Amino acid sequence: MTPLERARGAIGARFRLHGRTVAGGLDCVGLVAFAYDAGGVASGYALRSDDRVTVARMAARAGLVRGDGRRPGDLILYDAGPGQLHLAIDSGAGVIHADAGLRRVVERPGVPPWREIGRWRRC
Repeated sequence: MTPLERARGAIGARFRLHGRTVAGGLDCVGLVAFAYDAGGVASGYALRSDDRVTVARMAARAGLVRGDGRRPGDLILYDAGPGQLHLAIDSGAGVIHADAGLRRVVERPGVPPWREIGRWRRC
């Protein structure tokens, strides 16, 4: 299964801060770990503005490389607000992400309002 297929399979899962399972709920880190089958992300881990380097290292350990241009299945890192980073999966028509406001993993059509600051993909 590809990361995009796994992410699509998680659509509808409830949002849970620090969630790491589809059945128990997911946050954005948990969704990405699930989609890329990269278990072992600490349950207390949260993204903060100073974690860009940490995210890049985690992506590299998962075998991902920096990507240019959009490609379905890409891991995207966003600056979602002051001191807040957010992860999502490019769906081709938008992004799949854990939406805290909607309390669900959703596919958001189009380009999100957040500033993209990193993108990784499988070779």
